[in-house]
Amino acid sequence: MSSETSWVETMPDLYDAHLGPALFEPFGLHLAALAAALSPRNVLELAAGTGITTRALVAALPGVEVTATDLNAPMVAWAAEHVPGATWQVADAQRLTFPDGAFDLVVCAFGVMFFPDRPAAFAEAARVLAPGGTMLFAVWDVVEASPFPTAMMGSLHAVLPDDTPSFIVRVPHGYHSVEQIRADVTAGGLVVDALEHVALPGRTCSARALAEGFGLGSPLRFALAERGPLEPLVAALGEEMTRRLGDGPLEADNAAIVVTTHRP
Repeated sequence: MSSETSWVETMPDLYDAHLGPALFEPFGLHLAALAAALSPRNVLELAAGTGITTRALVAALPGVEVTATDLNAPMVAWAAEHVPGATWQVADAQRLTFPDGAFDLVVCAFGVMFFPDRPAAFAEAARVLAPGGTMLFAVWDVVEASPFPTAMMGSLHAVLPDDTPSFIVRVPHGYHSVEQIRADVTAGGLVVDALEHVALPGRTCSARALAEGFGLGSPLRFALAERGPLEPLVAALGEEMTRRLGDGPLEADNAAIVVTTHRP
């Protein structure tokens, strides 16, 4: 497991508290509403992280069996404690152990970008879906379309001008080509039904909290640790983020691509 898929120490707490409301919760609710409209009976979530979308799925689908998975065992343990309405287990999206046709809906919120072999992950989703079953997933659009990560990238350039970490642009915001998404989905044996550009408002209590979320609660943490002591670096990033975004509660629209596919 690489540092860009690892989660240690307090990372899940900071990720959930600071990046959840700012980035992920609005899209979790959006995906859960799309899921509810499909009236599924068995739902599998891939790369569920701290359970932000899982929580929305459980609320939107009362009585429906939701199986939430993630590659990282400590993350699964954390999420199982905080989102008990789902069945949690460790699973690699590229090598699932579930039987063929076990689910009629697969959901993945902002996890596809981290899969080394995306067609393989889509093929596994197709395999565990019943014929006619649906896969819903979301990926981030270009970083420039979302003010919060744009401000973070600008702050990283300001604080570390000679050795700026590229993680945010390269991984979370690195899978936004519509042509590539369609090609990978098709290679995995799924059919694209809809591909929508969606912008939804995220909220944070402060720019400093957002800097802590990115700098200490995401895999960016490991790149920062290679460049110096974490505390002063994240503090400097918080000051720069405040200069760019302002102080106090903040709200901004974040842009994603929401994709609906099905198994033929």
